[in-house]
Amino acid sequence: MQRRSFLKQAATGSAVAGALAAPAIVGAQPTIRWRLASSYPKSLDTLYGASETLSKLVSAGTGGKFQISVHAAGELVPALQVLDAVQQGTVDCGSTLGSFYFGKDPTFAFDTTLPFGLNTRQMLAWMHDGGGMALMREMYAEHGVVNFPMANTGAQMGGWFRKEINSLEDLKGLKMRIAGVAGTIMGKYGLVAQQLGAGDLYPSLERGTIDAAEFAGPYDDERLGLYKVAKNYYYPGWWEGCAQVSLLVNQKAYDALPAEYKSVLEAASAYAMTECIAKYDARNPAALRRLVGGGAVLKAFPRPVLDACWTASQEWYAETAGKNAKFKKVYDAWSRFRTDSVTWFRVTENTFDDYLAAQLATRR
Repeated sequence: MQRRSFLKQAATGSAVAGALAAPAIVGAQPTIRWRLASSYPKSLDTLYGASETLSKLVSAGTGGKFQISVHAAGELVPALQVLDAVQQGTVDCGSTLGSFYFGKDPTFAFDTTLPFGLNTRQMLAWMHDGGGMALMREMYAEHGVVNFPMANTGAQMGGWFRKEINSLEDLKGLKMRIAGVAGTIMGKYGLVAQQLGAGDLYPSLERGTIDAAEFAGPYDDERLGLYKVAKNYYYPGWWEGCAQVSLLVNQKAYDALPAEYKSVLEAASAYAMTECIAKYDARNPAALRRLVGGGAVLKAFPRPVLDACWTASQEWYAETAGKNAKFKKVYDAWSRFRTDSVTWFRVTENTFDDYLAAQLATRR
């Protein structure tokens, strides 16, 4: 009886000691306030919301000692200047796509995606177990920045077009908002690419400044209202089999963090990624049904257009690798990983998905 009582008291004492130890450790740490500049408007509760999730988790994990205030595109810096602001220390960190900055160096696009590249799971595998993170960290370090994968849209749609795309001829002179390398690829066939932030897409389409626009998938596109000004909704977004969003952190600000805060920041980024992917996969199906029900015309890009863009993409890879040693280093590793991963998925994931889709289609 005395032994049981002793054990009970010992266990209770350990629990109390544990409860007190954590606040004591947190209390000894400095209070830090960061500002995060997002490339996205508040209306996008997926991408902007990932930054809010990160902020809440960082605060909770440090007992409120490490606070990150989140600011929408345009509040602190323009949507497409987040990297510059982080690099210069104008803000401590930012949420953005590496591909927005491919004009500085096309190697940045590997941190987001590339035409006919990896899908979401393959991207996660490449970054976390295939050598991708080390390559991206090396690249960003040259700019005084530390990167953390923080969100992903999944495979994207091909965008909204005022007119039908039946052949390559229909791309000539077409002004389209399209991010990253894809604009360069389609530029070979006469398309005029425009880089615009999410908040500028609807007014630009409405005024006729652009003829087409792509952003992400049905859920985000619906919230941006693009279906109201262009009815032809194309797929697949061959230039974005996924689109990874990164948390970019100023190197000096990161180095000044206590080790515990660095761990919390990394864990919060990983959770925000998981939550973002889940939101898209859960919400896109219903959004697509609403869009089609509301008059959107769902169309597949013609195979000749896809084939031509595939060929142009391979030519661009070869040309860019031939004149940019940094790009070639990453491309060689990335392309080997892509080949192995796609082969594996072809045996398992794709056959399973295709069979299941065929069976479910017969039951409608």
